[in-house]
Order: sequence, then C-alpha cells, then structure tokens
Amino acid sequence: MKKFQSLARLCLALALLTAGCDRAAVPGSNVVIGSKVTLANYNLVTDRMTKVQVERIMGPPTSTETKDMVIFKRTTYRYEEGSKFALFTFKNDELDSKEGNLAAQ
Repeated sequence: MKKFQSLARLCLALALLTAGCDRAAVPGSNVVIGSKVTLANYNLVTDRMTKVQVERIMGPPTSTETKDMVIFKRTTYRYEEGSKFALFTFKNDELDSKEGNLAAQ
C-alpha cells in the first residue's frame, strides 16, 4: 500500500511540475503549446484588427502602454521572447501599425 501511495504522489508531483511546460495552440481550446511569437502568427495579424483579435493570434502581450491623445487613444502591445519581438500599435481599438524583428530570426 505504501508503494502505491508513493507512486501516486510521484505522479501527482510530475503532473503539477510539467503542467505549464508546453505552450501552443490546441484547436478549440485555450491551451497554448509552443511559442506564439512567430513570423507565421505575426503575418496573420492585419491592419484594422482589434486588440481582442490580435490577442487571439499572439496571446497576451508581454507589456502594454496606453496614451490618451485627446482625440484618440494609442495603445502599444509588445511581445518579446528572447531576442524576438513584435510591436503592435492600435489607434483606439484598431491596429494602426506593426513592426518587429521576426523575419530576421
């Protein structure tokens, strides 16, 4: 009985330790496996997309910054992974521009 309890504890510990290791999109779920900061995902993001649409493709940004420009709000989403980065700038809620170094990677 003690062997079974020890084995059960070991399996539980391994499951908990490895639960967050993989990150990539699994169709039909919110589970992410592998990096989302890729050239393929960057290229899926097009002008006039909303912040929500960009987040569906790229995941949550590493950092955000919002400035109230009186007439409109400018929000910047920055995605970083190692030396790779992608920067998306929104005017109000629509993508206005994007830049990054993913093509060079």
